[in-house]
Amino acid sequence: MTRTYRSTLREDHARATRRAVVAAAHDLFVERGYAAATVDAIAERAGVSRKTVFTAVGGKAVLLDRALDLALRGDEDHRPVADRPEIRAEAEETDPARLVHRWVRRMAVIERRVARLALVLAAAADVDPEVAALHERSERGRRYTARVFAERLGEIGALRPDVDVDRAEALAALVSEPLVYQRLVVEAGWTVAAYARWMEQTLVDALLPR
Repeated sequence: MTRTYRSTLREDHARATRRAVVAAAHDLFVERGYAAATVDAIAERAGVSRKTVFTAVGGKAVLLDRALDLALRGDEDHRPVADRPEIRAEAEETDPARLVHRWVRRMAVIERRVARLALVLAAAADVDPEVAALHERSERGRRYTARVFAERLGEIGALRPDVDVDRAEALAALVSEPLVYQRLVVEAGWTVAAYARWMEQTLVDALLPR
């Protein structure tokens, strides 16, 4: 019993350390950019040693990967994304306008957490091959999300006659692009709610029958 208790304490401490390191990395990447967010700075922000950063999580590319993954999920729930209630609700939605509304609201919440870090990722991809591979994987995931949405619209017969699934995917990927969030919310001062309304109206106008 004592050994199990001590093991549990160690595991809890290790998880807390990883959370602190990843949170520190996230904040510094956003504040300073990838290059300027050094491992030493991350260690100092997290209140751990440089060695602990590497042993608890890994190097900078791994830290960026973990920070992005946590931002995408919004929590430490490691269930497959497809098993989450909001995803299942979209997969079962049969009303076109409600489907657009559901998808847009989910994307707006995700972009609020992810957009600035995603732009750091894109910039760092130009100078770091490991980050470039991470960026490509992230973009594939974003395009896949748009594809699933577009295919569902097609399945329920919601697309205009002049809009196929490929075009719907391209438009959905465009409006959910992190740079669009950056321009409208961060730079132009839109609220996230206003950004979501713009996304929704844009997609309704572009994809659904008039």
